[in-house]
Amino acid sequence: MSEMLSAPPMTHFVDSHCHLDHLDLSGMEGGLAAVIESAKAQDVGRILAMSTQLDDLPTLVDMARTYDIVEVAAGNHPLKALPYEPDLNEILEVIERFDPVAIGEIGLDFLDETPTVPVDIQRQRFENFLKASSETGLPVSVHTRGARQATLEAIKQYSRPEVGGVLHCFTDELDFAREAIRLGFYISMSGIVTFKNAKNVHELARQIPLDRLLIETDSPWLAPVPHRGKTNFPGYVGRVAESIADVRGISLDEVQLQTTANFYRLFSGIR
Repeated sequence: MSEMLSAPPMTHFVDSHCHLDHLDLSGMEGGLAAVIESAKAQDVGRILAMSTQLDDLPTLVDMARTYDIVEVAAGNHPLKALPYEPDLNEILEVIERFDPVAIGEIGLDFLDETPTVPVDIQRQRFENFLKASSETGLPVSVHTRGARQATLEAIKQYSRPEVGGVLHCFTDELDFAREAIRLGFYISMSGIVTFKNAKNVHELARQIPLDRLLIETDSPWLAPVPHRGKTNFPGYVGRVAESIADVRGISLDEVQLQTTANFYRLFSGIR
């Protein structure tokens, strides 16, 4: 292997970021149970389900209790408009109550001139969740668009490198990824890496050290080729790994083994 594993290899894929509670299961025979069984049949051994608001947690925790491969993360998405912003103590209380394995989806999104959540609220929200990460030792899954400098500054100030996290569905510049890695973060590739014209993402997948890469679906969005434009499912995460293997010129097994080891190293509370 061209790069050494630093955690015990696991012979399955991991979907490190998805939204099970946003899947439209109407008309789908078997519902969520069929989605999970399909994922298992495609060698997916773990699914990390993100919340877009803390109020999602009861539903997600029920899913995790029902399906042994599902884990839960707790967070408020940067563009999720909320009637009330929890302070740090309230976030910590929610974490203690629901016992997630990670914090997410959190972050910053300044891409639109008038975002659905004002920039100052996004910043305070992000800071509170990063502080919660540092206090609890739970890694974070970070959404960042059009907010490179603000994201890095917040991570430097409020995150602990030994806890770290992941920049999910990353499509930004390579030097941004390298700086995040220096701060203890991983970089996650989504189905975008399978898109023919996503040259910048192909280059990211080629250049980022394999021992710092994760794979995800961001289901139900961003379905990989050949499912592009349709509903995305956790079972499709292997297509992301295949595309990374193709652009790096290495075996699928190498990508699968290392990204899965990376996942368990970062989210060390998962057994």
